[in-house]
Amino acid sequence: MPEILLSCQDLSKRFGATPLFSGLSFGIVEGDAIGVVGPNGSGKSTLLKLLVGSEEPTSGTLARRARLRVGSVPQDPSFEPGTSVGAAMDAGLAGLGLSPEEIDARRAVALGRAGFTDDDALTETLSGGWTKRLAIARELAREPDLLLLDEPTNHLDVDGILWLEELLRRSPAAFVAVSHDRYFLQAVARRVLELNPAFARGLLDVAGSYSSFLEKKVELLANQESQRASLQNRVRGEIEWLSRKAKARTRKAQARIDEAGRLKDELADLDRRAERATVAIEFAPTERKTKRLLVMRGVAKSFGSRAIVRDLDLVLTPGMRLGLVGANGSGKTTLLRLIGGLETPDAGTIERAANLRVVTVDQHRAALDPTVSLERTLSPHGDAVVVGEQVIHVAGWAKRFLFRGEQLQTPVGRLSGGEQARVAIAQRMLEPADLLMLDEPTNDLDIPTLEVLEESLLEFPGALVLVTHDRYLLDRVSTHVLALDGEGGAIPFADYEQWEATRRASSSRGEGKRSETGSSGRRASAAKRGRLNFHEQREVEQMESRILEAEEHLGRCRCAAEDPAIAANHAALTERHSALAAAGDEVERLYARWAELAAKSRS
Repeated sequence: MPEILLSCQDLSKRFGATPLFSGLSFGIVEGDAIGVVGPNGSGKSTLLKLLVGSEEPTSGTLARRARLRVGSVPQDPSFEPGTSVGAAMDAGLAGLGLSPEEIDARRAVALGRAGFTDDDALTETLSGGWTKRLAIARELAREPDLLLLDEPTNHLDVDGILWLEELLRRSPAAFVAVSHDRYFLQAVARRVLELNPAFARGLLDVAGSYSSFLEKKVELLANQESQRASLQNRVRGEIEWLSRKAKARTRKAQARIDEAGRLKDELADLDRRAERATVAIEFAPTERKTKRLLVMRGVAKSFGSRAIVRDLDLVLTPGMRLGLVGANGSGKTTLLRLIGGLETPDAGTIERAANLRVVTVDQHRAALDPTVSLERTLSPHGDAVVVGEQVIHVAGWAKRFLFRGEQLQTPVGRLSGGEQARVAIAQRMLEPADLLMLDEPTNDLDIPTLEVLEESLLEFPGALVLVTHDRYLLDRVSTHVLALDGEGGAIPFADYEQWEATRRASSSRGEGKRSETGSSGRRASAAKRGRLNFHEQREVEQMESRILEAEEHLGRCRCAAEDPAIAANHAALTERHSALAAAGDEVERLYARWAELAAKSRS
């Protein structure tokens, strides 16, 4: 039996008079792979803080196994300015009682797997995605029993997310990941928790994949609605009986009166749980009839010697939804700025329809002033906003985005990330658009809001250009995909699925994956340090291809073990899982040997 790592009983947390959640009871055992979902404001990030011990519950008990080692990666990790990548790793490993050789080995393995090529690079020079990779790699190098991840896919590109998925599948540590990335949850979670007042005790706990969780959730909500309808009929009958004012208050009659009161309380609880407010998102189009909104011909853009795009031809028309994909730093945001007129091309032409109206939702929410109140942010010049031909009071407009009246005077900087994302969308909805450009609009949004956003984008009649790491959103919304390779190339694809299939085929052949992460450079540099003998240097030089082959074999073994056709064949299933374990051991052995050689080269 797996050992219990952590147990929560009747856990509650409130800030002031407002309860965030109450009565949560669940446990975490060895090997658990838990995804946590729930609407914004339900307390997901706070729950992680309680689990790691940085905050205390208002009531209830939280028991941890003795000497439990917990690792934690926040939504937006940061490091001390002036700290190198290697020093950041060493700081994370300090205090574990490791020898210098062991620290060297763990650092080398963790950074190699994460794709870092330069231990001396300063952390402040890293992009958001590479900062997140470093934080995750550092925590895993500590070999925690339980790893807590808050929105781990934020800032990661598609390759980074796939790297993380594989890392979590291979890690022996139990983990809890708060995430709105539905493809990520489907790939890694074997148990899903939803914090939501719609459920009894505010929690739904389902063993299985994310798709299994969705099926169970639909079934549970349908049963609750059926129970509510039945209870409404019973309460209606009891109210009619009570209204007759029976003359004889016998013990039997009094018992029925008490039961009627209990039923009314139960119905009130079900009514409260059935209230599910959703954001109202609808981007306003113009009445433009132009067939071509924007035409690019032979467009080129570079920064220094680095090409962003070369000879790019692109036509945007009403109804076209273009998804931009590529690694972090490949130039997606720069291309958005070219389209929006914020950057000028070095060569080529960009023709825009006359008076083209472009509306942008940027990932940094630059239009939000953190010192300005929510009311003034939503309505800068009065107490009402104009939406189309309709005048709406600012309090009603705020309510559409799930804000309460008492929040109107709150400075925007004090709102949560998800709330700020909703404010940014509310601002942009007031501007009619021919062309809508969204740069990572999903950051901090919960899944219910994402679903509303998807429907709004599907209904928008103008052109749309979308940059997002949310593969589900990209897959569902985009009608065209343009892939940037970071070297000036821009390759069109019919849809996300075609691009993903091409990318996976390229990855399986090893084209560029190791060179992009620089792992070969790292291993070669180890050999050049001159601490290895001739045979060891040859071993390091061959390690790249050996590890790649071992990882490809591991992938094939995993696919074979997960084949549903053998689910009922115990002998075949046992054989394939044994092969999977052996393949995993071989990958670990090769990484450990490489770490040993890297440590020796430094000695």
